[in-house]
Amino acid sequence: MFPKIFTLGDFFLPTYGLLVAIGFLAGMGLVLRLSRRAGLDVDLTGNLAIYCALAGLAGAKLLMFVMDFPYYSENPGRIFSLETLLSAGVYYGGFLGALLFAWFYIRRHSLPWWKTADVFAPGVALGHAIGRLGCFAAGCCWGSECDRPWAVTFTHPEAQALTGVPLGVPLHPAQLYEAAATGAVALWLYLRIRRPHAEGEILAWYLALYSGARFAIEFFRHHDQPFPIGAIPITWTQWIALALCATGSGILLRGRAQRSDAASS
Repeated sequence: MFPKIFTLGDFFLPTYGLLVAIGFLAGMGLVLRLSRRAGLDVDLTGNLAIYCALAGLAGAKLLMFVMDFPYYSENPGRIFSLETLLSAGVYYGGFLGALLFAWFYIRRHSLPWWKTADVFAPGVALGHAIGRLGCFAAGCCWGSECDRPWAVTFTHPEAQALTGVPLGVPLHPAQLYEAAATGAVALWLYLRIRRPHAEGEILAWYLALYSGARFAIEFFRHHDQPFPIGAIPITWTQWIALALCATGSGILLRGRAQRSDAASS
């Protein structure tokens, strides 16, 4: 749609990169605000947000290489190409990479795990929602063909050059579906964390709600990779989404059962 903010010679400012940066700053601002409200060390949580962003970038690229291994094994030079550099990678690779780093960081600095994870969840959702607007502007993560009135058609040659999005074809605005769903999740988490809640509940809601939405949205996205399990039309991303949704739901159900037992004893 609008892949570049401006161009100066060979340099250009990508809209995607700008919106991802805005999303990170907005998400980090929310994390710091919630950390202060929860009585956490703001310096430690601020540093954690920055380190998790770097770990997330590495994890997203790594999972992208794994999922597209046949392509990159035949074209190893593409690993260091501008196309790969500008690519966001696979979100769940970034999320899991950041989560793994956060676990070590939180243990090392003796932060409360569940409380810290809770204050990060709304910020992660907010930053992700804004970042998906960048995907739409750039043309990446495009949807499958669509005959609905709200279908979008990409026409900018630079969008195709940067992301490979097909031009002149009506597509599902999958990026906007995810931006709207993730924005709604961010709002719900923000409202929920301001009310009394059990530690870990906000993270659990994030895992359950976002992963459930992502599982559904994947049916409207374009996919190049074959399905990992034969005739079951579910992508790797959807399998990961199911696992994380089940994890979040399990945490919520366990917390509810514990509260019920405590009330009856």
